[in-house]
Amino acid sequence: MRWQSFSLGLVLLLASLSANGRDGTTVRVTVHADTPTGVFSPIWSYFGADEPNYSYGPHGRKLLDELGGLGDTAHAPVYFRVHNLFTSGDGEGSLKWGSTNVYTERADGTPVYDWTITDRIFDAMRNAHVRPIVELGFMPEALSTHPEPYRHNFPNGDVFTGWSYPPKDYAKWGSLVEAYAAHLRDRYGMQVDGWLWEVWNEPDIAYWHGTPQEYDRLYDVSAAAVRKVLPQAKIGGPDSTGVYAGKDGPSTSEVFLRQFLEHCAHGKNAATGQTGAPLDFISFHPKGSPKFVDGHVVMNVGHQLAAVERGMDVVASYPEWHSTPIVLGESDPEGCAACQGPQNGYRNGSLYGVSVAEATARTWELARKHDVHVLGAVTWAFTFENQPYFAGFRELATNGVDKAVLNVFRMMAMLGGDRVRTESTGALPVEHIVTNSVTYAPDVNAMATRTMAEVDVLLWNYHDADVPSAPAKLEIKVRGLPVSHLTEEIFLMDAAHSNAYAMWQRMGSPEKPSAAQRQDLLHAGKLERVMAPHAIVTKNGVATFQMLLARQGVALVRLRWE
Repeated sequence: MRWQSFSLGLVLLLASLSANGRDGTTVRVTVHADTPTGVFSPIWSYFGADEPNYSYGPHGRKLLDELGGLGDTAHAPVYFRVHNLFTSGDGEGSLKWGSTNVYTERADGTPVYDWTITDRIFDAMRNAHVRPIVELGFMPEALSTHPEPYRHNFPNGDVFTGWSYPPKDYAKWGSLVEAYAAHLRDRYGMQVDGWLWEVWNEPDIAYWHGTPQEYDRLYDVSAAAVRKVLPQAKIGGPDSTGVYAGKDGPSTSEVFLRQFLEHCAHGKNAATGQTGAPLDFISFHPKGSPKFVDGHVVMNVGHQLAAVERGMDVVASYPEWHSTPIVLGESDPEGCAACQGPQNGYRNGSLYGVSVAEATARTWELARKHDVHVLGAVTWAFTFENQPYFAGFRELATNGVDKAVLNVFRMMAMLGGDRVRTESTGALPVEHIVTNSVTYAPDVNAMATRTMAEVDVLLWNYHDADVPSAPAKLEIKVRGLPVSHLTEEIFLMDAAHSNAYAMWQRMGSPEKPSAAQRQDLLHAGKLERVMAPHAIVTKNGVATFQMLLARQGVALVRLRWE
């Protein structure tokens, strides 16, 4: 088996080396504009963060508005998921921390609800035209079975403090969830019909200091409380960690996910006494595993996609849940947005953006392969207030300056309509990437969509290793076009374009950019159009054009006609 894997890798390496431009050949991309393969699903339009209070900070509001604008471009809803909606505290945000103080108790144990802080969070989303994924957690201090110590001081000490324990009174927890749902319904009206609801986060690890059975009980009580107020609410879970294949049988994450799915299908409901529990979507968290090797970052998108595929296999193995939508509740290159270190050096520049394009496109491909429905893939990245510029956190913007990765989302937002058949001689098979990641040759690939009078082609040149390399030479043929005259324009993100980090480095990496420098950074953070709309002529319904695409680059070619 090892010899076969090595041989396959060698064959793919040699084939790709002869197709990706290293030996002077050209990568040929063919788009069949007249061959639809299904409706395009914008699974990219889901985002999230640990720190809910940053959503209404000055930079958070700006970024939320920009995310909402992506939804306007894509004609699709944008969702935002945050932790700590029930966590006790004064609303101060810090790394991996947030609080709303929705629940306290009087001396006699009577509950006191206060929605003041949480209203700021949901108002910010409403004002930005962003839909919440309402995560019911974490445990208020007054309800925790182990409340002290309560607030952590990340990165110092234990993060999983008193907020991570089960409730001392499940009835009071259920009443809190019911009151919360009723308040949100009364404040936001019919808007709540498009929201998603979920119970807790990663209960298979130390985010939940309880048993799997205690989590099932929490889920039952929470779902019943939400449905009592909002009978049509879409609720799901368990938002467990990534499902990776174990060496000696199923991993603990898979065991947890399976017991939860069994409970929702056949278990006794702790709230209703009936069989099973409502489950409108199934969520788990695939992550990559970057390393720092020989002075550069080496990503591992294969690790992330292996967890995507294994989770899909688990869901598909249950007849009751095979058609249930999947939400990848945190789908990211690695596990900690608030952590720093050389292995996280991908975050500021183009490598983060191209890895998102790679992972998202391959997630679509795996969903088709396994005949499952992926509703969304949550990018666990937002912004951090009161931090230095480009501090190395996993975020979409820094101090109001958009990072390069956000421009990849801007390009994906330009896709829409039907997906059409697309081929690339520089593409690696998805099975190879899941097993070996992108460590031999790069993945030079494309996907395309079509509406009535438009074709959009997304192209990327990805490799795990962040080392210099020659650009790929591309020849793109778009076939099946219905007109002879159309316009073309091109947008680009790479080390030199749509990349505020590169601009910041050229400035000398100022800790406090001047007003003029900040304006330059804001401009550099926008999506750059490298070719303005110009007329081209097709021949027998085929448009042909060439371009160079740098390693770790993403481009979007837009063709329009009247």
